[in-house]
Amino acid sequence: MDGIEGTVNEVPAVGGAEPRRGNVLLLSGSLGMGHDVMAEACATSLERRGFTTRTADSLRMTDGRDGALGQNVFRGLIAIPGLYDALHFSQLRTGGRAARAIERTSSRFLVPRLREDLRAQPADMVVSIFASAAAAVSRLKPEFPGLVTAVFSSDCCVHRIWVQENTDLFLVTSQTAARYVRRFAPQARVAVVPTPVRMPFYDPPTQEEARASLGIPLESRCVLLMSGSWGLGPLVEAAESLAAAGVWVLAVAGRNEKLAARLTALAARDHRVIPFGFTTRIPELMAASNLVVTSSGDTCSEARVIGRDLLLMDVVPGHGRDNLQKELDRGHAEVTSTDPRSLTRSALACLDRVKPPSQRVAATPQAWEQAFGAALAQVGLGANW
Repeated sequence: MDGIEGTVNEVPAVGGAEPRRGNVLLLSGSLGMGHDVMAEACATSLERRGFTTRTADSLRMTDGRDGALGQNVFRGLIAIPGLYDALHFSQLRTGGRAARAIERTSSRFLVPRLREDLRAQPADMVVSIFASAAAAVSRLKPEFPGLVTAVFSSDCCVHRIWVQENTDLFLVTSQTAARYVRRFAPQARVAVVPTPVRMPFYDPPTQEEARASLGIPLESRCVLLMSGSWGLGPLVEAAESLAAAGVWVLAVAGRNEKLAARLTALAARDHRVIPFGFTTRIPELMAASNLVVTSSGDTCSEARVIGRDLLLMDVVPGHGRDNLQKELDRGHAEVTSTDPRSLTRSALACLDRVKPPSQRVAATPQAWEQAFGAALAQVGLGANW
């Protein structure tokens, strides 16, 4: 197991309270799927311990509709080269004026809706898995005596909006992240836990079985090409270039319908491209591949569980660049630009070096459960699993 995972700080429970059960509200955010995956992992572990959980989308609560406003703002930021990098590195990571303005603005809308929700459905604990949710919960905590508040961030460099004074527990996935929390809150209670991975990735088919179901020759070179649920980056151009070099390409568009249509059109011209939209078959696709070409995110931990090396596209600005560095440090990963020709050269070089399965470097489900349970014990909510 990676040496930076699976550790928990030894800190007494809040107020010396005995472990207890209760209702837990998990606040996710509909920017991609990463926040939802973390919320699902927490909910599953909490329910195994006898808690009742529910999950709400803090972006939907903020705009009172479908969360489209927050998504559109973020899409606009990353669409202009350098803009989100500037915001993240000069403002969010440092806690600058723009970060404080974002925090105040989002809380102005989210706090009253969250207050109404908590009054209608009281909770013993709230876990914020989205930065603006953490800010809103911090403002509300004094109104709800006894409420335990936690934050769970899988980012490498936890930025200022995540770190709020009225937070009882911070859950992070690296020692680097723990130190970024303490940049803003030196006395914070921080637990470092493994990145949770969904159970189907621990029981994938064999490569022979996966390739037989997909119609891919067993001796061929094959890559899984994907970039989150939004399908960021030049995936069509990369798939076309890789296929032209003789590589079979399992190309996943996620929820990007326009990208899915373009990949389907490409597959009609080149049989080595096999397109997918949003799919639950990712464990099978990873098993069939020799290499996973993707952006930094939860896919990295999933690929490591199955035993596949990574070629990471430097396509997600801001926190994505922080997280890319973290994944490179964890090993079994290379980085490439998004230029299709450069990406293809890098992929071919990786395929020459890598003979899957590689050594699994992700934590086991038991490691996550043990670390998560120990973290809950710090705030008087622990229980053996």
